Amino acid sequence: MRHLRGGAKLKRDKGARNSLLRGLVTSVIEQERVVTTVPKAKAVKPLVDRMITLAKRDTLHARRQAAAFLYTPEAVKKLFDTLGTRFGQRPGGYTRITRVGFRKGDGAEQAVIELVGSELVKRAAERAKRREERLKAQREGREPEEEQQ
Repeated sequence: MRHLRGGAKLKRDKGARNSLLRGLVTSVIEQERVVTTVPKAKAVKPLVDRMITLAKRDTLHARRQAAAFLYTPEAVKKLFDTLGTRFGQRPGGYTRITRVGFRKGDGAEQAVIELVGSELVKRAAERAKRREERLKAQREGREPEEEQQ
């Protein structure tokens, strides 16, 4: 009987499963959006939520716990500097899983696991970039007119 043995095995032994999940958590934190299979996305969701909860505490002990789990120091830095403050007032539910269809090679069902609100951050960055380009074009357009006068 598997009492209190939660979590998916993902057809891997313990070491390979832990490495896979740690890598996925690191990728989700660094890129804020990862395409993977549905079972892997469901298995990684509570781990990402736990890391963000650690980041909201922002103590030395929490940083060391996150650094022991995540693979890159850049992921730890981003987790505590940006994600911890972004989700500071949110009580939970930091990730979203969206099914996106089937993989062409083997027909496995694909899903996108992403941080909630990451689309807003990306849209704001794109808006700022477009505004900057528009201002630059206006400046370039005005300078020749002023020289002609």
